[in-house]
This record gives sequence, C-alpha cells and structure tokens, in this order.
Amino acid sequence: MKTTNQILIVDLEATCWENDRIPVGQKVDIIEIGICELNRTTKAISKKQSIYVIPERSKINKFCTDLTGITPKLIEEKGIHFEEACEKIRDEYDSTSFTWAGFGNFDKEQIMEQCDYLGIENPFSENYINIMHQFKAYNGLYKMMGLKRALKAMNMDFEGNHHSGADDAYNAARILRKILE
Repeated sequence: MKTTNQILIVDLEATCWENDRIPVGQKVDIIEIGICELNRTTKAISKKQSIYVIPERSKINKFCTDLTGITPKLIEEKGIHFEEACEKIRDEYDSTSFTWAGFGNFDKEQIMEQCDYLGIENPFSENYINIMHQFKAYNGLYKMMGLKRALKAMNMDFEGNHHSGADDAYNAARILRKILE
C-alpha cells in the first residue's frame, strides 16, 4: 500500500432514519466529521476533533439523535456549513496533501456525493485507504465486520462512544496503526 507518512482518518455521522427509510424530499446529510491524524513514523494519533455540520437537505430526528448523540440544539450551537467544514479541514490538516482513510467506503462516498451536490471541491486527496478492507486482508477474513467487532478481533477495547465521529475515527486509526506495523 503506497501512502503518505501522515494519514488522515475520517469518520462521518450523517442524518439517518429507522430502517433506512429516507423521508420524501430529504437526503442523507453529514452532521459530524470526526477526524484525526496518524503519523506512520512515530505511530502517534493526534489532532482528534469533531466538526459538527449543519444539515442542508434533511432534519435530525430522534432515531438519529439516539444513535449518534447529536441533537438539533448541538448543531445549532456548534454546527457550521459543510463548505466551511471543508475549508477548516483543508486549513488545519493540509488535507489535499495526505492519504486519508475511513472504515469502509461510506465516508469517502458521502464526502464525494455532498461535495458534488453542493458544487464544492473535495477537501481530501484522491489517495484513500479503506481500513475495513485492509483489516479483512490483514486477518485473512472472507467477511467484513464493523468497527467494534474489528477492534475486539484485534484484542483492543473501543475507546470513547460508538457513533461519535471523532471517537470512531480514533479507533479506526488504532486499527490502521496496528495493520501498518
């Protein structure tokens, strides 16, 4: 796997509905971008943060809040528009210069879809690592598994709250760090 020394690990939380039933007139919107940085040389995971994003095409409902902990009030107080979030990532992480990664393809696809829809430039490089696929290959598995089960399979405890973008990104970074050793 060819990659940069610094790798940005991203985990998104997005508007969601019970049984994936998206209401008519709404689209899946990113509501949190969890991000951290993995240094392959020092093995340090740093710059972990949550960037809360104001949904522009949907509303946060009770199901979504129960799953992610993200409330409309939290977004009202701390949320920024997706375009601003992309600028913040470019400025704080020099994101177009580095490989980025996520646990699965949802994060990559959702970033691309939302950038395309809003007509803004993707804040990340084209060099993406799907940590779920790396984990599967590393362990010689035939079937995918979620983040919590993957950690358990590697004898690691989940740190933080599941479905918190920043905590999920951090835990995915821990898996990638182990795979790259």
